[in-house]
Amino acid sequence: MTEVKHRTAETNGIRMHYAEQGTGPLVVLCHGFPESWYSWRHQLPALAEAGFHVVAPDMRGYGGTDRPAEIDQYTLLHLTGDIVGLLDALGAQSAVIVGHDWGAPVAWLAALLRPDRFHGVIALSVPYLPRGKVRPTTVMPQTADAVFYQLYFQAPGVAEAELERDVRLTIRRILYGGSGDASRQLEGDSAGPRFMVPRSGGWLARRPDPQSLPAWLSEIDVDFYIGSSVK
Repeated sequence: MTEVKHRTAETNGIRMHYAEQGTGPLVVLCHGFPESWYSWRHQLPALAEAGFHVVAPDMRGYGGTDRPAEIDQYTLLHLTGDIVGLLDALGAQSAVIVGHDWGAPVAWLAALLRPDRFHGVIALSVPYLPRGKVRPTTVMPQTADAVFYQLYFQAPGVAEAELERDVRLTIRRILYGGSGDASRQLEGDSAGPRFMVPRSGGWLARRPDPQSLPAWLSEIDVDFYIGSSVK
C-alpha cells in the first residue's frame, strides 16, 4: 500500500494542501471545524487498503491551504468550487465526497450542484437541509443570557480573541467538549446547552477541559492542531 503523500493544488483561485493515499476510484474527505486533513488520518490508510484513491484536503481557511481575508470568500459556493477544482487538478472526472461537521454541507451541495462530478455522498454529523425561506441567522435562538454559537461567530474578531488567547486550551476544550465523554460529564448541567454561548462568558465556557485526555485524543494530536492553527 502506498504511503500518505502531501501535495498542493491550484483550485478556484487558491492554493489547497491535501493528503493523498492509494489508487483506484477517488474519494474526497472534507473535514469540519476546527479540524484539518489530519482528522482523517485513520481513514486514509483504511480506504487506500480497500482499493480507493483517497484525498483529504485542508479546507479553505484551514491548515496549509490559503485563507483569504475577505469574509465573502467563504460561502458554500466557494467551498464547493474548491473541491470541483481539486478534482480538475487531480485529473478526475468524478468522485465520492465525504463530509464531517461543516464539511458535510459542502458534500451535500457538491452532489446537488454537480451530480456529474460527485456520484456519491456521505455525510457525518450534519443531515441535508434544503434552503429555507428566511436567512438562517434571523431564526437562530438568543436570550437575555445567551446567544446561539453561530451568531457569536458573526462579529469579526470576537471569537478570534477568545479562541486565540490560549490555543492549547482551546483545542483541548473544543475536541473534548464536542465528544460523548464530555456529554456524560455534563449531564444535569444547569448552565444550559453547549451550543448556546453565555453573553457574560464565551464559547468555551460550557466546554470542559479534561483532567486527562481520553483514549481517542493524545497530546501529539493536540500539538498537531496547535501547529496547524497558528501557521
